[in-house]
Amino acid sequence: MKKVLLIIAGVYLFSLVAVVAIFGFTRRDNEEFAPQNEFRLESWIELPGPFDITKAVVYLVIAGLLTTFTMLYIANRMQARPNRVQTAVEVLYTVMRDNIAGSNMDSKMAAKWFPFIGTLFLFIWYSNLIGYIPLPTNTEHPIEVFGVEFPAFAIYAATANVSIPLVLALVVFVSYNVEGIRAKGFVGYLKSLIPGGITGAAAVPMFFLEALSNFMRLISLSVRLFANILAGHLIILFMSGGLAVLLGLEFLGVFTLPFGIALFLFEVGLVATLQAFIFATLAAIYLGGAVAEHH
Repeated sequence: MKKVLLIIAGVYLFSLVAVVAIFGFTRRDNEEFAPQNEFRLESWIELPGPFDITKAVVYLVIAGLLTTFTMLYIANRMQARPNRVQTAVEVLYTVMRDNIAGSNMDSKMAAKWFPFIGTLFLFIWYSNLIGYIPLPTNTEHPIEVFGVEFPAFAIYAATANVSIPLVLALVVFVSYNVEGIRAKGFVGYLKSLIPGGITGAAAVPMFFLEALSNFMRLISLSVRLFANILAGHLIILFMSGGLAVLLGLEFLGVFTLPFGIALFLFEVGLVATLQAFIFATLAAIYLGGAVAEHH
């Protein structure tokens, strides 16, 4: 293992020296390539109203199909003696049922809302993961093959567009507020926003603060997911060569590439799953808190 690491380090240093020797430290102006345009949404198919087909729509469709297909496929092939895939799915199922839904709601409500929470987790998880798979979505810099132009490969995540997490947050927001009103009545639900033990004049400003806090959950849910995925993609893009292009320094690309690879593995291995888990867990907490007897 030590020899392998030394070889990798040697190749890295040699590549860095070779690039500096060939290209030098001379800065070259960049007037054509803008890495941030990877996140620009261009209409692929124009439809009436705000229904144009963009790459974000394609990513959402892929995530939705994966969420539906994998669960149906596995559910129809369950075995008494599970294989490795079934075992992994059962572990994931237990995490969603017991750790996300079951630990934040009573048993009756957890059974009712588990399908929603589980679907939410899987959809966001798939959306995040496929965002790290290079797909032919870059129409700004197409690749020409035998005279035919094809979109270049790039990474993009639908959850890196704030509108997608915001819509998911709105669904959660409406769901737990409706559930709270259904359980306590409209007036009773508004009263439950005031923490127990606060009465008199202090209850009025506290009610408005809690109502504002309730509304801010929209921002908390959507921005947390959006900002983490977008920031991760931007850092990977810049560390993998975008920074070298913007600054016009070729040798910088060799220097930053290992960091880009490390960040890519970190995002795929941890952030994609963690953000889906956090979003689904908060949704379960808000649903459970909306019907709780005490605020």
